[in-house]
Amino acid sequence: MSYHASRRSLLTAAAIAAVSAAGVASYAAVGGPGGEGGGPPRDAGPPDDGRPGDRPPGRAPDRAALLRLVAGMSLAEKVGQLFVSRAYGHSATDPDPADAEQNLKLFGVRTAAELVSRYHLGGIIYFSWAHNTRGPQQIAELSAALQRAAAGTGSGVPLLLSTDQEHGAVARIGKPATLLPGAMALGARHGAGGTSGTSGAGGSTGGGTGGSTGHTGTGPDSAAAAEARRAARIAGAELAAMGIRQDYAPVADVNVNPANPVIGVRSFGSDPQAVAALVAAQVRGYQGAGVAATAKHFPGHGDTETDSHVGLPVMRHSRAQWEELDEPPFRAAVEAGVDAVMTAHIVFPALDPSGDPATLSRPIVTGILRERLGFRGVVVTDALDMAGVRQKYGDDRVPVLALKAGCDQLLNPPDLGLAHRSVLAAVEAGELSQARIEESVLRILELKARRGLFDAAHTAAGKTDALVGIPAHLTAADEIAAGTTTLLANPVKLLPLDPSAAPRVLVTGTDPASPSGTTGPPTAVLARELTALGCRATAVPPARALAAAPGNAAVLVCTYNVPEGDDPQRTLVTELLATGVPVVVVAIRNPYDPARLPACAAELATYTWTDVEMRAAARVVTGAVRPSGRLPVPVPGRYPLGHGLSYD
Repeated sequence: MSYHASRRSLLTAAAIAAVSAAGVASYAAVGGPGGEGGGPPRDAGPPDDGRPGDRPPGRAPDRAALLRLVAGMSLAEKVGQLFVSRAYGHSATDPDPADAEQNLKLFGVRTAAELVSRYHLGGIIYFSWAHNTRGPQQIAELSAALQRAAAGTGSGVPLLLSTDQEHGAVARIGKPATLLPGAMALGARHGAGGTSGTSGAGGSTGGGTGGSTGHTGTGPDSAAAAEARRAARIAGAELAAMGIRQDYAPVADVNVNPANPVIGVRSFGSDPQAVAALVAAQVRGYQGAGVAATAKHFPGHGDTETDSHVGLPVMRHSRAQWEELDEPPFRAAVEAGVDAVMTAHIVFPALDPSGDPATLSRPIVTGILRERLGFRGVVVTDALDMAGVRQKYGDDRVPVLALKAGCDQLLNPPDLGLAHRSVLAAVEAGELSQARIEESVLRILELKARRGLFDAAHTAAGKTDALVGIPAHLTAADEIAAGTTTLLANPVKLLPLDPSAAPRVLVTGTDPASPSGTTGPPTAVLARELTALGCRATAVPPARALAAAPGNAAVLVCTYNVPEGDDPQRTLVTELLATGVPVVVVAIRNPYDPARLPACAAELATYTWTDVEMRAAARVVTGAVRPSGRLPVPVPGRYPLGHGLSYD
């Protein structure tokens, strides 16, 4: 090692020590865990009052110490801090042979630890398909080993380890970790708000005969926001226990388009003020547990009909519509102190007529997010391997243009080596200044310091057993889910079934793959839970449903995103109705399904097909829990926003 390199390493080590000492002092001054020092809380119990002016717990970074740290880093180390990459394998140093070969093919190294060292990475993102998430203890060990690899690099800066753990439809980590209701399910929680009414034969709110008590109205009450925050605090505590300190959640998109192929139930709903309140609540929940929250996908992905993973969506809202519909949740996230905001790979002509996706748009990232909303935290791109950001420019230009637009973290480029070289070349050519690079690096280091990584990067031994998937969290997940199931129609008062009569119930329909690979299948889970509650329930595949239907008190049909027009799910429901056995539709993802099906004896929406939602639905079907969920989106042609029935 040269004298200059050795001296730089010593200076960097001294700067890290200074940052760590400042962090420890700040941490001790506020009483350690659970106070303003951040880190995992002493418990993940009920959240605090969540007053709008509250700022989430976090350590105040020592800016002077961080500036010294940046000054001691080489250009390659600074550029490395901007990148968050995938890496294959369950182990940082001893991956399975197939994962080692994949790393070698993509990155020129066999292990994640070598990848961190080669590129001086700022972070690693965990994916189940990259075999990073086999179980809590394995994840914690992977995190610790990656942090040891980062500590051994020239800069010694800890990694910001991240994942997409939205819960509901997107979950990279499965059981035995706690799996909670997703965003739209949380948006459906019914508290004290709304007005009561009755539902008649058609199931719509208003007068009628033979209906159930109904609720209408929009906007979450304080109880709903508190439960959203409680869910995020539990989720954050478990992530932190596994060494993951950034979650790409909550989704701040307002889903006003039933045809949206990529957001849908990942959104809290279609009411911008309701979404804003729940986004702010979850920001406080995650960050109160020591995990950086990331509001996504700026400037709003809720009214698109193209999936940015496979194409380039165009958002047609006017500027006025954006301000009314899409801006409020992001503004609420910023005001709640969110650590990071993720950009969307969408074209938004009213905000930038250039045709560039928002990720590469300076008018959007700098002009609106930074200047209009006043966001001073980290801007992270959505994954750079997605088609939406790669259609107009090459993979060598995208990371450079994202930085010029005002982004800080460059997430998962398709070719990490090319992206890293391209940013270095742009600095050397003067297209990007050193000052611009250092501006982003400083923001990233401030986030790491605020989340305590400079003095507590490694996961404490035994933390996973003490916090991940513990009985208190599992019980809380069921409690939160209990208020999410929405009874949409019950014209003949079929529900609740009387479990004391041990009714025979058939469960059939669609069984989509588990988001985490550890739950379901939903029809089997629903049948099992109904049996546990006193019914005699059997799950059968659709091909056997018609023959098995006679003699049952009801047939429950799980539907999943029924399209317009002819569809096997519509055919199944129609044929089952012809048997004369009462049919109950259970829409297990998008709540729009009932509008595309014949009217049935009862209709439910669960918003997610994971075990926790199937258990909640079973409790509603049997009357163990009175339904109280309300639609967080309207169902065109059938039900208004806020619609939901209960039992008399």
